[in-house]
Amino acid sequence: MPSPTDTEFGYELCVCRWAELAWPPADEAGSESDPQRDSVALVARQIGTKQRRWDTIIVECNPAALRQRASFGDSELDSDLLHVVRNAPAEWQWYQDALPDPGYPWRYVREAVHRAADRGCLNTRKQGNRIEIKQIAPYPDWVQRLIAIENKPDLDASAADQLADQLEHDVETGLADEVWVATTKTGATVEPALLESLPVEAGILTTDFSEGVASDAAQVAWHPTTLTPTHDSEYRRSRRLELAERAYGRGWRSYHTTMRPDCRHFQLEREGRLLIPWCAAKACNQTAASCSRSCDKFEPEPPTWRMKQWPLEGGPGAAIKRLLAKRADRNPSL
Repeated sequence: MPSPTDTEFGYELCVCRWAELAWPPADEAGSESDPQRDSVALVARQIGTKQRRWDTIIVECNPAALRQRASFGDSELDSDLLHVVRNAPAEWQWYQDALPDPGYPWRYVREAVHRAADRGCLNTRKQGNRIEIKQIAPYPDWVQRLIAIENKPDLDASAADQLADQLEHDVETGLADEVWVATTKTGATVEPALLESLPVEAGILTTDFSEGVASDAAQVAWHPTTLTPTHDSEYRRSRRLELAERAYGRGWRSYHTTMRPDCRHFQLEREGRLLIPWCAAKACNQTAASCSRSCDKFEPEPPTWRMKQWPLEGGPGAAIKRLLAKRADRNPSL
């Protein structure tokens, strides 16, 4: 029986679900690395900047502030929208007086004002030929820490050498508060990952998903160092908030948007507390790259399937999309 950890994509989904269940991790003695931390974990995958993309991102959030963030909708706010909603005044004011100079033409700010209003993130009104704005609520300080995890189920020497340069970049920039490497536990007296030439600032998680995904499926083999940023505080704060917003809007279950759940062979398989894509035609946990129209096993669902009513209204593919959307609704208990 193939294992979901046979591919980096499947392993990545396992790590994301584990993080959603169990972050912060336990050390080898079974105690949390920081049991006093008052936060909730928001997990996403394949989030980053132009220079760097991480396999897994964990946003540690203030619970009350995260609930306040929901006032601005479920979708992410890009940098232009953040400029508007973070600086919107409590009372009506012309937008050019209310907002800091963006450093680029005001017409783009005006477009962002309209987009924010269309999404219900901002109050607007027109006074003569001027657009006035007012906040719907103060934008909360909901992000506490950013954690980046690189997922390498088989961390051999060549993979470690390639990963070392990426981690050195993370350590130097300090955009994330911590960086980790997740790899499969070998059971050796000294885990091989500890012997590789990785930056000492990077933490190491050893995982065992052989019995499915559960809260105790990963342990700390090496504790990370809290990173010191090299950028000025406002630049770092803005970039981190943009990353957190992407994580908020995308989560980690959005893989169905790049795969084909409308194929009659597309299924979801349970691995402990994880649902992972399964191809019945190839009897494997497929990846986003393999699950496409170019797949020689792709077969559209029959029209009669899509005419079904409850509980599979619209067919199995539509039901899978609804299920993943429901499970992604920031409720890790599902």
